[in-house]
Amino acid sequence: MSGHDTRAAGPPQGAHCAPSGGSAAAEPQAWGQDTRAAGPPQGAHCAPSGGSAAAEPQAWGGPARTAPAATGDAIGIGTQASRRVTFDAEAIRQFATLCGDHNPLHHDAAAAAAGPFGALIASGPHVVALMMGLDATFLSQRHEALGLGFEFRFVKAVLAGTTLTLEWTVSGVEQKASLRGDVVSVEGRAFDDAGTVYVTATGRNLLRRVD
Repeated sequence: MSGHDTRAAGPPQGAHCAPSGGSAAAEPQAWGQDTRAAGPPQGAHCAPSGGSAAAEPQAWGGPARTAPAATGDAIGIGTQASRRVTFDAEAIRQFATLCGDHNPLHHDAAAAAAGPFGALIASGPHVVALMMGLDATFLSQRHEALGLGFEFRFVKAVLAGTTLTLEWTVSGVEQKASLRGDVVSVEGRAFDDAGTVYVTATGRNLLRRVD
């Protein structure tokens, strides 16, 4: 999954996100902070359709929390959201099966060990879905949010057992009267605790205020 670009356009946001009874305190570092104003955490677990975040807290990522923008309900430039995810071997196999990716590098430990990365690696859609799910959850907490288009670049293969921080930062907000809302641009990345970047991304979302 490294070294090439993939594009995902249109309203669907990859992974289904739903409120959970989990506690944000269980993974206090799961979310980033607004770069200008901190606020109270808000919890939400993210999981693939048919899966349970509570049953696989490491495989699918921990609770999601965000700080409100400085101007109340408005999303401001510099606002950030992030979550930590561990890509274990079982989750890599399960997600690749769910999305129809039967590349042995995501399923067969022996074949993967003899391959270019020396171990199982996460499929591209696995990382993309979790990042797009984070974007959707983050922006839809106080708005009606629709994805307009995203671009991802895989910089480094995600080996089984790797823990990454998935992060989005709002880079632009443009009022769009013809769409009856604001077009919010975001920049994303997935990186490990050493700061090594595995995935970079850009995206555009349409936000409308919920009355």
